[in-house]
Amino acid sequence: MTDDERLESDGGQEYEREYADLGATTQNAMDIAETSMDIVRQFVPDETLGDRIRQKSVHSMGDIEFQHLIEFTGSDELGADEDAPVRAGARAVLAESTIVTDITMSKAGITGRGHDCEKRKAIGNGAELAKETGMTRTAASVLELDKQGVYDGSIAVIGNAPTAAFALADCIENGTRPAAVVATPVGFVKAEESRQRIREISEEYDVPAITNVGRRGGSGLAAALTNELIHVAKDVRTDELELELRADERTARNAGREDGEGA
Repeated sequence: MTDDERLESDGGQEYEREYADLGATTQNAMDIAETSMDIVRQFVPDETLGDRIRQKSVHSMGDIEFQHLIEFTGSDELGADEDAPVRAGARAVLAESTIVTDITMSKAGITGRGHDCEKRKAIGNGAELAKETGMTRTAASVLELDKQGVYDGSIAVIGNAPTAAFALADCIENGTRPAAVVATPVGFVKAEESRQRIREISEEYDVPAITNVGRRGGSGLAAALTNELIHVAKDVRTDELELELRADERTARNAGREDGEGA
């Protein structure tokens, strides 16, 4: 049994859980996480990897209807189904690719457990560019890191700044290729438009991306969805999940298991 498969309770006892929340470290916390996810699964399907992202979005936002606001775009080696961004993100976690966030809050929300990926934030880079051009610090930071090649092969996470999402889209248009993108910038000014831009670029250049529609979103949501990519990778690493299936194949397999159980 690996360290990722076990957690210690307050009393020092080891225990396992079907749903191992990578943020919980005590038995009480694990019980709360499991109960919460059990409730979520009463309202959100549990067939595809995309469903796992929808579940996590509902869990993060406290809103059952939020599942309908999640969008999956782009493709991977298996095609352009809704699981493609999740498969791509999980592969990147398994390959220990860099996770690059827009701001500190997004980075802080991504677990340090269950993976060996370096976590970096864009903000704090590109100060001179921002000063010279007047663009936002987050946009300038993305462009500066892109010049350093940081975004190629990375998991690119935008949780706060629409201008960072626009900048990342421009980088992709100019040849940068993240392994996967999670973009949920929040707000009333250009947030919706920035996510739409990510979706368009994702489709045009086959870069797998997870976004949402509407004005809501934020760093907490972006971190939660990224954590689910880490969780999927953990399940693959511990042989609890077969990653290389299309969404329709996974659904059919799950349906077959249910039929077998009911026979």
